[in-house]
Amino acid sequence: MHNFTRRGFLARLQAVAGLGIVSGTAPRALAAASTPQPPAEDYYDKLGVEKIINAAGTYTFLTASIMPVPVRRAVELAALHPVRLHDLQQAAGKYLAEKLQCEGALVSAGAASALTLGAAACVSVANHPTVGDGVYEMIPVGASSLKNEVIVQKAHRYEYDHALLDCGIRFVEVETADEYDAAFTDKTAFAHFFNAAPGGSISREDWIRIAHKHGVPCMNDAAADVPPISNLWNYTKMGFDLVCFSGGKGMRGPQNAGLLVGRKDLIDAAVLNNNPISDRVGRGMKVAKEQIVGMVAAVDWFLSQTDAGMEAEFNRRAKVISDRLRGIPSVTTRTFVPPVANHVPHLLINYDPAHIKLTAKEVAEALRTGKPAIEVNPSTGADERSQIPSTPYTVVIGVWMLQPGEDRIVGDRLRQVLATAVT
Repeated sequence: MHNFTRRGFLARLQAVAGLGIVSGTAPRALAAASTPQPPAEDYYDKLGVEKIINAAGTYTFLTASIMPVPVRRAVELAALHPVRLHDLQQAAGKYLAEKLQCEGALVSAGAASALTLGAAACVSVANHPTVGDGVYEMIPVGASSLKNEVIVQKAHRYEYDHALLDCGIRFVEVETADEYDAAFTDKTAFAHFFNAAPGGSISREDWIRIAHKHGVPCMNDAAADVPPISNLWNYTKMGFDLVCFSGGKGMRGPQNAGLLVGRKDLIDAAVLNNNPISDRVGRGMKVAKEQIVGMVAAVDWFLSQTDAGMEAEFNRRAKVISDRLRGIPSVTTRTFVPPVANHVPHLLINYDPAHIKLTAKEVAEALRTGKPAIEVNPSTGADERSQIPSTPYTVVIGVWMLQPGEDRIVGDRLRQVLATAVT
């Protein structure tokens, strides 16, 4: 006999809807969840797209991370109901600012979008008193007549310059603190810092101090720089006025989401340069309701983790792989943690070409074209752009995006490839 009590019904309603029972959307969520659904179709298979094992890391070209279950569920539930986009962005920004201990926050369409919106915000605020509200429409095509200079260390110029150049800015390069101090003019809009830059002589602290001495904001691109978890607030507390993060990397949110956090007035200006306002530089940087909710849920999930817990799990995976390579002539393994970006344990597999007649890049290609297809870290085989120590005979495994059981598969395939090349 079924026990359909009122209390039981309300409990089931809350569980299915995932919202408060007083919410007006709960009945619709319940109806949608209880309606029989056809089995989900695997569109990777339907489209003929090969699935891979990601033993590389959170790279965009490998579709970044896989969202954890709580994030996927939040995205799925958000898809059931339309909302007013402005209301959702405002509510999400307020919630995230409180969680991340800063004045303001905005969910962007990835870290590159955060860079563009941050640049637009700084140019807008720098010019607003004289140009008025019309400054927003002047970005980028009219920016040459505005304060549009951005000071940057020469060593911090990088492939994401275009995210700022899209706002019509002009870079002013400096190499020393004295050059930096002398570079500020009445055309300076802001100063930009690349957090993971391999070079540059001016520290974060001096970069902030000198910019603020001249009354100019500074922005930090820290896209891939969590974990550690505390970096989500370390840089704003240090004094950076804006900080950009990718949402689909260490935080495990949707790949097309990111965060712009920092000073409230600059975040407000970023909102005014963003979608859905039609005549703004950020109009094409749309973030769907599902991705906004997914980003918020990812922050909640990430803050529920610990650095020590994540590191222990990544080291465990590295050991599983390493153990499967025992006994192969000349093979040695160790873990390495990059100092800033992708600051998690990576497994470095080194060997002597006198014993194994394959380069590391040939090992990577064998893994890529095998079954299942496995992608290893791009630093494999001495990629000169990498902060990870590597040689032509170093295979680098990024273990942090491996799914349960994939560490064993990677270890077994590596053993097969390396052992068959032993002379």
